[in-house]
Amino acid sequence: MAGVGSVPLPPDPWAGQGAHSFLCFFPSNPKVQVEAIEGGALQKLLVILATEQPLTAKKKVLFALCSLLRHFPYAQRQFLKLGGLQVLRSLVQEKGTEVLAVRVITLLYDLVTEKMFAEEEAELTQETPPEKLQQYRQVHLLPGLREQGWCEITAHLLALPEHDAREKVLQTLGVLLATCQDRYRQDPELSRTLASLQAEYQALASLELQEGEDEGYFRELLGSVDSLLKELR
Repeated sequence: MAGVGSVPLPPDPWAGQGAHSFLCFFPSNPKVQVEAIEGGALQKLLVILATEQPLTAKKKVLFALCSLLRHFPYAQRQFLKLGGLQVLRSLVQEKGTEVLAVRVITLLYDLVTEKMFAEEEAELTQETPPEKLQQYRQVHLLPGLREQGWCEITAHLLALPEHDAREKVLQTLGVLLATCQDRYRQDPELSRTLASLQAEYQALASLELQEGEDEGYFRELLGSVDSLLKELR
């Protein structure tokens, strides 16, 4: 785990409410964000996620990590340098951490789309500050996700039973499609899962139609499944 193993374990407050409270004001305080990164906050959060801690503590620390990374490309670049994707990969592969896995997938989706939107906005409006755009261009997230096995990890999470979890996984599969398409096509389990979900959501979408819902929740999920299947043919 590059950059994490050499960091000493943080004091207990980091594993509890302290991490949550410490980062609550980050989105509105860029100066504090930078100072926290330079002071080792990111390393401390990753160490907690990488070591044996109660699930409730890891939930709070993951929330703090999400707060620190979103809309902060400098932190995202440091996260990648410190082996953050490896830490999250190990976290979602632990038994009994399904709820954390969904939050991790949601974070990765947000980070990928955030960078895409920032670059698109810069091309269309030229309103994104050059310095921030340059920072986003230094965040090599998609190559890192592919290299660290997230194409396969995300595909396997589609087997989660909750519809809300599947929705988030389907969204993430969609934004990773250009990066992971060959891996998806080589994954027979993913094809079987998508075919099963297609049948399930066709039935549920039909029930919605019978109840007068033309654009219901399950119809949207069916659309996501159909789109992926089409792209993977």
